[in-house]
Amino acid sequence: MSAERGSNFRTEPTLNAEPLLKRMRFDNVRETPYVTPPQPPVRYLRWLLLLLLILLILAVYQESRNHFYQSTFWHWYAGKLTYEVKPGAATQITFPGPGPFDQRFGYSTLPQWSNSLQQQGFSLSAQSHFSTALQRYSQYGFYPPYREKNQPGLTVLGCQQDTLYQARYPGYQFATPHQVAPAIVAALLFVEDRSLLAPAHPRANPVLNIPRLGAAVLSQLQRAAGIPAAAAGGSTLATQLEKYRHSPHGFTSGTKDKFHQLVSASVRSYAESTYTLASRQRIVLDYLNSVPLAATAGHGEVHGLGDGLQAWFGADPAAVNALLWQGAPYNTQQALALRQVLALIIAQRRPSYYLVQGRRDLEQLISAHLVLMQQQGIIDKELADLAIQQQLTFQTQHIISAATDHDFKASTMARSRLAYLLQQNLYQLDRLDLTAHTTIDSKLQQAVSRHLQQLGQYDHAAAAGLFAERLLRPGQQDKVRYSFTLYQSSDSGNKVRLQTDNTDLPFDLNDASKLELGSTAKLRVLVSYLEIIAELHRLYADEPADTLQFLDIAPQDHLTAWAVQYLTQQPGSNLSTMLQAALQRRYSANPKESFFTGGGLHTFSNFNKDEDKLNPTIAEALQLSINLPFVRLLQDMVNYSIYHGENSSYQLLKDDDNPQREQYLRRFADKEGTTYLRRFWQKYQAKTPAQRLDTFIQSSRQTPDRLAAAYLYIRPDSTPAQFSALMQQQFGSSNDWQGLYLKYQPDAFSLPDRAYLSRSHPLELWLLAYLQQQPDATLAETVAASAQQRQEIYQWLFKTRFRSARDNRIRSMLEIEAFWDLHQRWQRLGYPFEYLVPSLATALGSSGDRPAALAELVGIILNEGKQLPTVRIDQLDFAVDTPYESRFARPPARAIQVMDTEVALTVRQLLQQVVSTGTARRLQQGFNSTLLQGGKTGTGDNRLVKLNSRGQQISSKALNRTATYVFYLGASHFGVLTAYVADETAEHFSFTSALPLQVLNSMAPILVPYIEQTAAGECR
Repeated sequence: MSAERGSNFRTEPTLNAEPLLKRMRFDNVRETPYVTPPQPPVRYLRWLLLLLLILLILAVYQESRNHFYQSTFWHWYAGKLTYEVKPGAATQITFPGPGPFDQRFGYSTLPQWSNSLQQQGFSLSAQSHFSTALQRYSQYGFYPPYREKNQPGLTVLGCQQDTLYQARYPGYQFATPHQVAPAIVAALLFVEDRSLLAPAHPRANPVLNIPRLGAAVLSQLQRAAGIPAAAAGGSTLATQLEKYRHSPHGFTSGTKDKFHQLVSASVRSYAESTYTLASRQRIVLDYLNSVPLAATAGHGEVHGLGDGLQAWFGADPAAVNALLWQGAPYNTQQALALRQVLALIIAQRRPSYYLVQGRRDLEQLISAHLVLMQQQGIIDKELADLAIQQQLTFQTQHIISAATDHDFKASTMARSRLAYLLQQNLYQLDRLDLTAHTTIDSKLQQAVSRHLQQLGQYDHAAAAGLFAERLLRPGQQDKVRYSFTLYQSSDSGNKVRLQTDNTDLPFDLNDASKLELGSTAKLRVLVSYLEIIAELHRLYADEPADTLQFLDIAPQDHLTAWAVQYLTQQPGSNLSTMLQAALQRRYSANPKESFFTGGGLHTFSNFNKDEDKLNPTIAEALQLSINLPFVRLLQDMVNYSIYHGENSSYQLLKDDDNPQREQYLRRFADKEGTTYLRRFWQKYQAKTPAQRLDTFIQSSRQTPDRLAAAYLYIRPDSTPAQFSALMQQQFGSSNDWQGLYLKYQPDAFSLPDRAYLSRSHPLELWLLAYLQQQPDATLAETVAASAQQRQEIYQWLFKTRFRSARDNRIRSMLEIEAFWDLHQRWQRLGYPFEYLVPSLATALGSSGDRPAALAELVGIILNEGKQLPTVRIDQLDFAVDTPYESRFARPPARAIQVMDTEVALTVRQLLQQVVSTGTARRLQQGFNSTLLQGGKTGTGDNRLVKLNSRGQQISSKALNRTATYVFYLGASHFGVLTAYVADETAEHFSFTSALPLQVLNSMAPILVPYIEQTAAGECR
């Protein structure tokens, strides 16, 4: 044993040796037992995936046959996509994008209209509120599921909810699927989706046609790989509906659009039930009723098979449908009807091409489809052969009647107002999904319209008493145009109850014209006069009499002098008392005095020469409508504007030696010049050069010299031919145009000289010339550019050698500025035009007016000085029964006090006297004396007067003749009645305001019961 031990050699440990314990060997330790190695795991995953794939294929196959799971899911999901109409603005709503039907029906524009309508006096009274699910769904770009409208359009209702106007586009609709001839449905399904109405699968999804979709995908892959392949469409009728209704521009622009169409169509198909047969039938019906078929010149956009038959072939869709319901034996009419229907079904793929340029290609496609339909047994061979032999005849001038107009005048007024509110033209307006509620009382409107039309007949005119002196002569009754508007005051505004005339023209004389209405201008002058008295009362009523005695009043300021004298003698007088006293001031009716106005001397006359020797009070002058007292009254008002106040223009004329004169003039020039430049800017802004020139010419009385001096400053580069054409247009033929052209060359006169020669304001001329050169200039740029001219204009006026000449020029300019002040007074009370003629003739109507604007003034007077908005449309209902439903209503109007109550009551009393003892006393024949009424009459004889170079009249031509009565009846009704004769025919008429009075008398049996039965603010 020792030898064996000795035979063992020692192994030296190394740095990498195993630990000692592992290197030791023990004889008494057993060896590790044998363990069987583990078996490799069984690979079940691949078999499981294969099984799942097989199950999935089986599930897809089974789902493609019974559609159980998708119908259940889509129906469940559609049930979460709800909306509810609630009062006020919605907190959750998403309006659609620029889809063709969403734009056409107005849904896309509703957010903008909501803002603009609320700025124009409407409030959002109710709106659809989306559920959270529908809000999220819409924000993802999907289209809400609801029963979409195929035939929306504008509906206009009267105040009694009766229909005044109704437009429906498309004009023809199939009411139910069962109304459509089977041949039409068969043709559509053969071209578009042959299995759509298959009854074998009641839960079938009409959105997916797997073979068709697969062919479309394959063709797209081939084209992407560069392999030539015909483009195959994968859209079913359901997705086509979504596409041409809601996709931008009606096209599928990419995968995202297609995904939106597929999902939206699926949700819509299962929205009402998991069973889709009814939904699939509705898809066919909706498609036939709404498919886009290009546009014709006579109709515009064409939608739907019915309108397509009328617009493109002049065929009656009801007759075509009836022909295709008939069976054998077949005739050529049935064959042509089938060919026309098939033409439109095929053409919808490229309607603008096939129906306009590619008609020959369309004919070939129709014949090919007829052969295939006959081969597949869809139509009989006899009918197919006859249809192939037919030839299409296009008749695109056919006008489709899609609107029902129960009252032309009322509907025209309402549609024009709606077009303004929504900034849409009438074509667009008629296609909106909109119901408008108007304030029109249709029964009253129809009764008055009928009465006015009958006045054109001799018997009715004679019965109305229209044949008499200062009225009409027999034979003239059918040449007079009458226009009548009646308003009713209410909490929400002045509601238009009727607006009509005796013509079939859309133009409304009362609401859209500028006419010389004669003595009705005296009402505006009177109101402004009493407002001045009220201003003086506020200014001086609380001042002690001792203080008033020391006021420095210009001798020309008669109104301030009278007011101070009255308050000195009657201290503590209230405003009503002072106004009554002001009406007792007397003005002479003498016509022999000449007035320096409008840049020259003018004389005026009274209507009745018996009035020439009178010296009436202002109240009497209004009652009898005497001219000269109002001319003199307006002269005092102009002088008040010029001379009243410490900073008045009186200081410019009073003291030449004032040491502070230069500083004052510079300040005056800058301040006053800027003020009037801004006013002239408002007058001419947003006008074309031709419109600016026309406005300038109409603003004042023109002579050849005046117009030549102004025109050649405004347009210095004008050629002799252009100058002669303008002068001949304004004044007729003459041989002196070349002489005037040379006389008023641009360098011949300075700006102040030209302003004086043209009887215009220097800054007005400068602005017109500046805008001619700088048409895009802003107001700030214009003011900055005029700094030198403003100083030059006012400084130059005080360097004239002769004081009288200087003062005449100053007065001419200051008169223009005074009329701007008067214009602001009138405009605040509803005067609709941008300027007044700066002449005392404005007191007699030379500045023109609008009958409806005069009625608005009477409404202010009736409402004790409060201005209420004029209301023609009081409720707008957009998109009713859709997710976008929005209702707008007029809230109670905010009355604006634009006239002192005392002034309004005083004027109202005066207008009563016009009826009781003045020019309107004729009304006592027809109206009950217990009915509160008042008004003002006026007669306008508008003429084109030609003058020579000296301003002398050489000819006069009648342009039109008007007679107007503006009035109030009862406590809440007011209005205006105008008689009008146009063109040179007016030369043969001599009627006065007695004519509208007599016409109003004849309407008393209609108006009085209405006014007495109608409560304030309510519709009868």
